[in-house]
Amino acid sequence: MPVYLLDESLWFPPVEEALPDGLLAAGGDLSVERLLLAYHGGIFPWFNEDEIPLWWSPDPRFVLFPDELKVSKSMQQIIKSEAFEFRSDTAFEEVIANCAAIPRKGMDGTWISGDVMNAYIELHRLGYAHSAEAWSEGRLVGGLYGIKLGNIFFGESMFSTKSNASKFVFITWVGRLKERGVRLIDCQVHTQHLESLGARMISRESFMKMLREYIS
Repeated sequence: MPVYLLDESLWFPPVEEALPDGLLAAGGDLSVERLLLAYHGGIFPWFNEDEIPLWWSPDPRFVLFPDELKVSKSMQQIIKSEAFEFRSDTAFEEVIANCAAIPRKGMDGTWISGDVMNAYIELHRLGYAHSAEAWSEGRLVGGLYGIKLGNIFFGESMFSTKSNASKFVFITWVGRLKERGVRLIDCQVHTQHLESLGARMISRESFMKMLREYIS
């Protein structure tokens, strides 16, 4: 099965034609229009800094249903202790810069290049991209960013410079999203960190059905 090569035309192939690892297409650009088309179609970009854009739609898909969020007793105590202050959309550029800079186990460099940063900063300016932030003693110590479309939040990346900050911000953000009617959080690919918080795999077919229902 081929990997589709995109040009300047604004389109994506059917997600059912992705390779077994989820890779669907390469090329194109990171324009607002293309990124929104991708998220609406169950596709996300993920590529190394020195590569052309690569577009993915894995099967199965790693997601979190807000009602299934798991909060350990120790995290409940940390949240009650007010060790962190939660904010949203007050430091989007700082959050994405930290996500790019934090070293990742088993990864050299980052996929969050300058072009990627600029693309998501523009999405934030237009009201599509959001940051959730953990602050301590006036410093940003953890955060995440992603895209909200309808009643779905598409998580992109998170970082932490202080123990438990990323868990705090994720747990708190899920609660805020649930209050706003969000039904599904797309975590894209498996991590043990998010699995411990209740995320699980669903089929791409199920995910696509939820996209159509929850975004519209």
